[in-house]
Amino acid sequence: MDPHRRHIVAAGLGLAAATVAAPVAGETPMYGLIGRMKAVPGQRDALAAILLEGTGEMPGCLSYIVAKDPADADALWITEVWDSADSHRASLQLPAVQAAIARGRPLIAGFDSQVETEPLGGVGLP
Repeated sequence: MDPHRRHIVAAGLGLAAATVAAPVAGETPMYGLIGRMKAVPGQRDALAAILLEGTGEMPGCLSYIVAKDPADADALWITEVWDSADSHRASLQLPAVQAAIARGRPLIAGFDSQVETEPLGGVGLP
């Protein structure tokens, strides 16, 4: 068990046991973003493809998920988890991310919502 993290064991709701890692004092919390993006009508799949192209080489990115909104043919949900807010900010300067932004910008009609979070853990996260 990692001595730098405090673990809480949760049970209930049909789960036998799940471990949730909470940051300890002085530790940088993970950084999360959840946002809904609207594509220009008919361009959702093209925009999703661009968003997914440059995601392999983003230092500090723990999870980056692009999902279709089943209730809106032009909307995407983007869910991100980073090891820190600094890593997220730094990613915006990466050449691959800059290129994806430039290519995707004409396909974006707008943003409905964006929420910052502090992920505690979960499947696939530390």
